[in-house]
Amino acid sequence: MTSAVWHPFTQHGLGEPIPQVTSAKGALLHTEDGRTVIDAISSWWVTTHGHCHPRIVAAIADQAEKLDQLIFAGWTHEPAETLATGLRAIMPPELTRVFFSDSGSTSVEVALKMALGYWAGRGEPRHRILVLEHSYHGDTIGTMSVGARGVFNRTYAPLLFDVGTIPFPAAGREQATLDALEAACREGDVAALIVEPLLLGAGGMLMYGPETLARLRDICTAAGVPLIADEVMTGWGRTGTLLACEQAGVVPDILCLSKGLTGGAVPLAVTMASEAIYDAHLSQDRATMLYHSSSYTANPIACAAANANLAIWRDEPVLNRIAALGAAQQDRLDTLGRYAHFDNPRRLGTVAALDLKTEEGGYLDTLAPQLMAFFRERDVLLRPLGNTVYVMPPYCITPEQLAQVWDAIGEAVISF
Repeated sequence: MTSAVWHPFTQHGLGEPIPQVTSAKGALLHTEDGRTVIDAISSWWVTTHGHCHPRIVAAIADQAEKLDQLIFAGWTHEPAETLATGLRAIMPPELTRVFFSDSGSTSVEVALKMALGYWAGRGEPRHRILVLEHSYHGDTIGTMSVGARGVFNRTYAPLLFDVGTIPFPAAGREQATLDALEAACREGDVAALIVEPLLLGAGGMLMYGPETLARLRDICTAAGVPLIADEVMTGWGRTGTLLACEQAGVVPDILCLSKGLTGGAVPLAVTMASEAIYDAHLSQDRATMLYHSSSYTANPIACAAANANLAIWRDEPVLNRIAALGAAQQDRLDTLGRYAHFDNPRRLGTVAALDLKTEEGGYLDTLAPQLMAFFRERDVLLRPLGNTVYVMPPYCITPEQLAQVWDAIGEAVISF
């Protein structure tokens, strides 16, 4: 019987196989046909400590027997209150307010609304959002608008609002980015700058230095422009620190978190904001409130999972695991990056990437589906971004499992 499921980012017309996974543990997925597959991309960058981590699973089960769901408009519950307190304890102290949502895209939508509401509350409406070239922030209308225009969103162009784009700060061209930001801020209509700190994910695992991020922050501060940090992917240790912003000594005005917030077990997101952003919405006038919610805002079960994740960060040597994984990734990258078939080997924290030299390039490079099939046959889950192959595994991956992943990449060089 043909499946009725319409999968994301999948062209069903190609008839590619879609394996069915029945269970998972650690960095391993187990399929219906008896295979064991290494999850080398953390199931779309969400799984941090490993699949079915016992502390997170137990927290979910325990909470499900107490309170499964509650309207969060005008009501509250202990898991959400505990999580908000826990986040304030480990995130920059300037970020005093926690707004819940249910995905990375919605956390960014909330951030954009907060920025516009901030200026409206000050009686100085501004609507222009600045973005980095090649950026990606999600697939809702607002997040597509602040992402790079191209294959991801060209079909939906009539729905998107205009933004100001500043050049990506590629090595040696950082000053052009800084100059463009200063020029845009001088125009006086900028509501916010949104960035993926240090690492642009879907744009091709593009990396830039913390010094540049710090300069971007300085320019925004001098111009009074709020900085939104989209740490949906870069947060929770992916870049080597809890937040990528830490490496630049930067505190954004608005911070977006999701993916690893629950260890990747269940959907949840938060948008954290400074007191100034919150105060701009505070009034006796109900018309000035932040108009955003979803039915499952601050779902108690998801919050319980996130609290278990915070406990793991508090009680276990997570940063040590991250450092060890980063070093192992670098060793493999140093070896494989010497192949003439590869270009631009790079790593940030636990994320390693390199580009296969092809004539086509880009996200729709025909090599990508061939590579995915090749890796799948070798029981490795990798999903190249066009001709960019990246490895972003859970922190619990073993040296043997990581070796199998990189051996498959090395074999792909010979085969293609």
